[in-house]
Amino acid sequence: MAIKRSYYFKALWDHEAQVFWSESDIRGLHIEAETLAEFENLVGELAPDLIFDNHLRQDELGATALKDLIPSVVVRAPELAMSGT
Repeated sequence: MAIKRSYYFKALWDHEAQVFWSESDIRGLHIEAETLAEFENLVGELAPDLIFDNHLRQDELGATALKDLIPSVVVRAPELAMSGT
C-alpha cells in the first residue's frame, strides 16, 4: 500500500462564534482560532505529529524511502465572506 504524501487543511470562518475552524484530511486535526495567523501557527505545530501518529504505520517506516515519508501539507485559502465586517 502506498503512503499518502499530500494532506490538506482549510480555515473556515464561523461568523457566529467569530473563530476560524479547520477542515482537513489529517486525522485528529481540529482547530479553532480567533485569527488566521494563530490558526496557521497551530496547524504548523500539530499537523506533523498528527500525520506521523495517525497516518503512518510502524511497518511502513522501515520499508519506505525517506523521500516517501515526508508529506506535503496544502493550505486551501479561507473563504473570507464575512458579512458585516
